[in-house]
Amino acid sequence: MTGSAAYFQNWVSTFNPAPSAAVRLVCLPHAGGSASFFFPLAKAFGPGVEVMAVQYPGRQARRNEPGIDNVPEYADRVFAALRQLADRPLALFGHSMGAVLAYEVALRMREAGLPAPVRLFASGRRAPSRYRDEQVHRGTDAQIVAELQGLGGPNQSMLTDPEVLALILPAVRGDYRAIERYRHDPDTRLDCPVTVLVGDEDPRVTLDEARAWAEHTTGPTELEVFGGGHFYLVDHSREVIDLLARRLGGQGAEPIR
Repeated sequence: MTGSAAYFQNWVSTFNPAPSAAVRLVCLPHAGGSASFFFPLAKAFGPGVEVMAVQYPGRQARRNEPGIDNVPEYADRVFAALRQLADRPLALFGHSMGAVLAYEVALRMREAGLPAPVRLFASGRRAPSRYRDEQVHRGTDAQIVAELQGLGGPNQSMLTDPEVLALILPAVRGDYRAIERYRHDPDTRLDCPVTVLVGDEDPRVTLDEARAWAEHTTGPTELEVFGGGHFYLVDHSREVIDLLARRLGGQGAEPIR
């Protein structure tokens, strides 16, 4: 295995390989999240879309690697892996912190002269230019756990296991530090279509903050609102998958089992 292939496989998981797919969809997880969050989505798509997911360091199989605590380094390293995928159309789906990383990766694709993503799906995150004074990364471990519990994300049972918390909290804190200290470059914009997805009760994103994604691309934007909070996509997985399939050229998705 070449160095570039090994690097790619370290950063990107392909749960359901589809070598003849017309388009690839690369998913970027939320703060503290991992590639496995997107396993159900990957299994739902037929052979027309190859779904991949980024695996951040400091968790799961990469738990022994040092984490990253700033968005520019995250984006540089994800881009270094994804630039090998220029042979086929590529779409990016990012949830929460992953939406900002997807945006920054798309900017790096443009700067490198690569084809733009066919679409950026920005989920559960306000526009890059909309900031709040959030300091979760400065809190105690208990305060970070309370934040995660309040957002109602997946695997809530892990948050009561001291041994698991000792493994995951450093990565979670680093991710929160990265996204809470992030500032966008006001002189840069994308030129691809952007679909914004948000829950109507998300405490971290207002609809106005979501609509502001339109300021970050010269391409068309749309806002899709679902019932629910920050992890609306767990409860509305069927609707989200159907939306992605339609926007990716009508490539069909299989029923969820």
